[in-house]
Amino acid sequence: MDKFLLQFMAIVEAGSFVRAAETLLISQPALTYNMKKLEEGLGVRLLERSSRGIRLTEYGETLYQSGEMMRRTYSNALDRIDRQRAELDHGISIGTGYSVWILFLRDMMFEYAARHPKAPINVNIGNALRGMDQLLAGDISILVSHRIENLSREEELVFRPLGLTQDEYFAREGHVLHECPRSRAEILSWPTTIAFPPEARPRRLLRSGASTAADLPPGSAGHQFTSSSLGACIDFARATNAVLIHNNILKGHLREQGLLPIKTLPGDELRPWPMGIYTLRELRQDATIDLLLEDIARRWSGIGAQQ
Repeated sequence: MDKFLLQFMAIVEAGSFVRAAETLLISQPALTYNMKKLEEGLGVRLLERSSRGIRLTEYGETLYQSGEMMRRTYSNALDRIDRQRAELDHGISIGTGYSVWILFLRDMMFEYAARHPKAPINVNIGNALRGMDQLLAGDISILVSHRIENLSREEELVFRPLGLTQDEYFAREGHVLHECPRSRAEILSWPTTIAFPPEARPRRLLRSGASTAADLPPGSAGHQFTSSSLGACIDFARATNAVLIHNNILKGHLREQGLLPIKTLPGDELRPWPMGIYTLRELRQDATIDLLLEDIARRWSGIGAQQ
């Protein structure tokens, strides 16, 4: 805003030239001179002095009211710029699965919001292929998931390993499968449910003929119930005899939901998968992302130590 206008408004709000000069940290003669120049430029009288202080003329009232609106507009613009800068410097967008969200990412995001109250946070929760589709499209900047084999665009990505995870089979309490260790074939003879909907679009990211971690072995009948929501799959497994296939890092949470791991015969366990963080190669020098990666790695280590 114009310097003379701001000084004029300070005089009005202080009620005198002396107090305004003290507030503005300028001399009273300089302030008086500036107001004379302002009035000469406008060609009207703005202020009248008396023994009781200063009084606004009709022209002064108009200028002051307009100045208030200009100041609010200017202040709002500065606030918007500040929010935009915060979004650029601290805004984050992360993709992950339900397990990571429950285990530590939920608390991590709440703490991040407290540290950066103006920064937008976007969390997309879903299966790994859907998250990868969003990462390559630029909708998210970080994907926490198991390593996806046979990616057709792997050269565009950086994968930072965190450790190994493993899927297990879970069934409701009282299920006959809990009576003794079972073979994989016997377990899969029961209906299965998995939080991995059969979407064709993300599968185009795989090389032709490639399978995914969520696929059943050759000869199986397929999953009876799939959903993008793990909560829906848990509900289905609790209400039926279906076997839930899910990452064992959420074993404690699933136990709280009434689903217990099924003991398998030696050699019939599902193979482990590397868990880690995907980022686009072009963002590997981003300071904000680097800090987030370090925080995620630290929290993951804490989870591993508790198991």
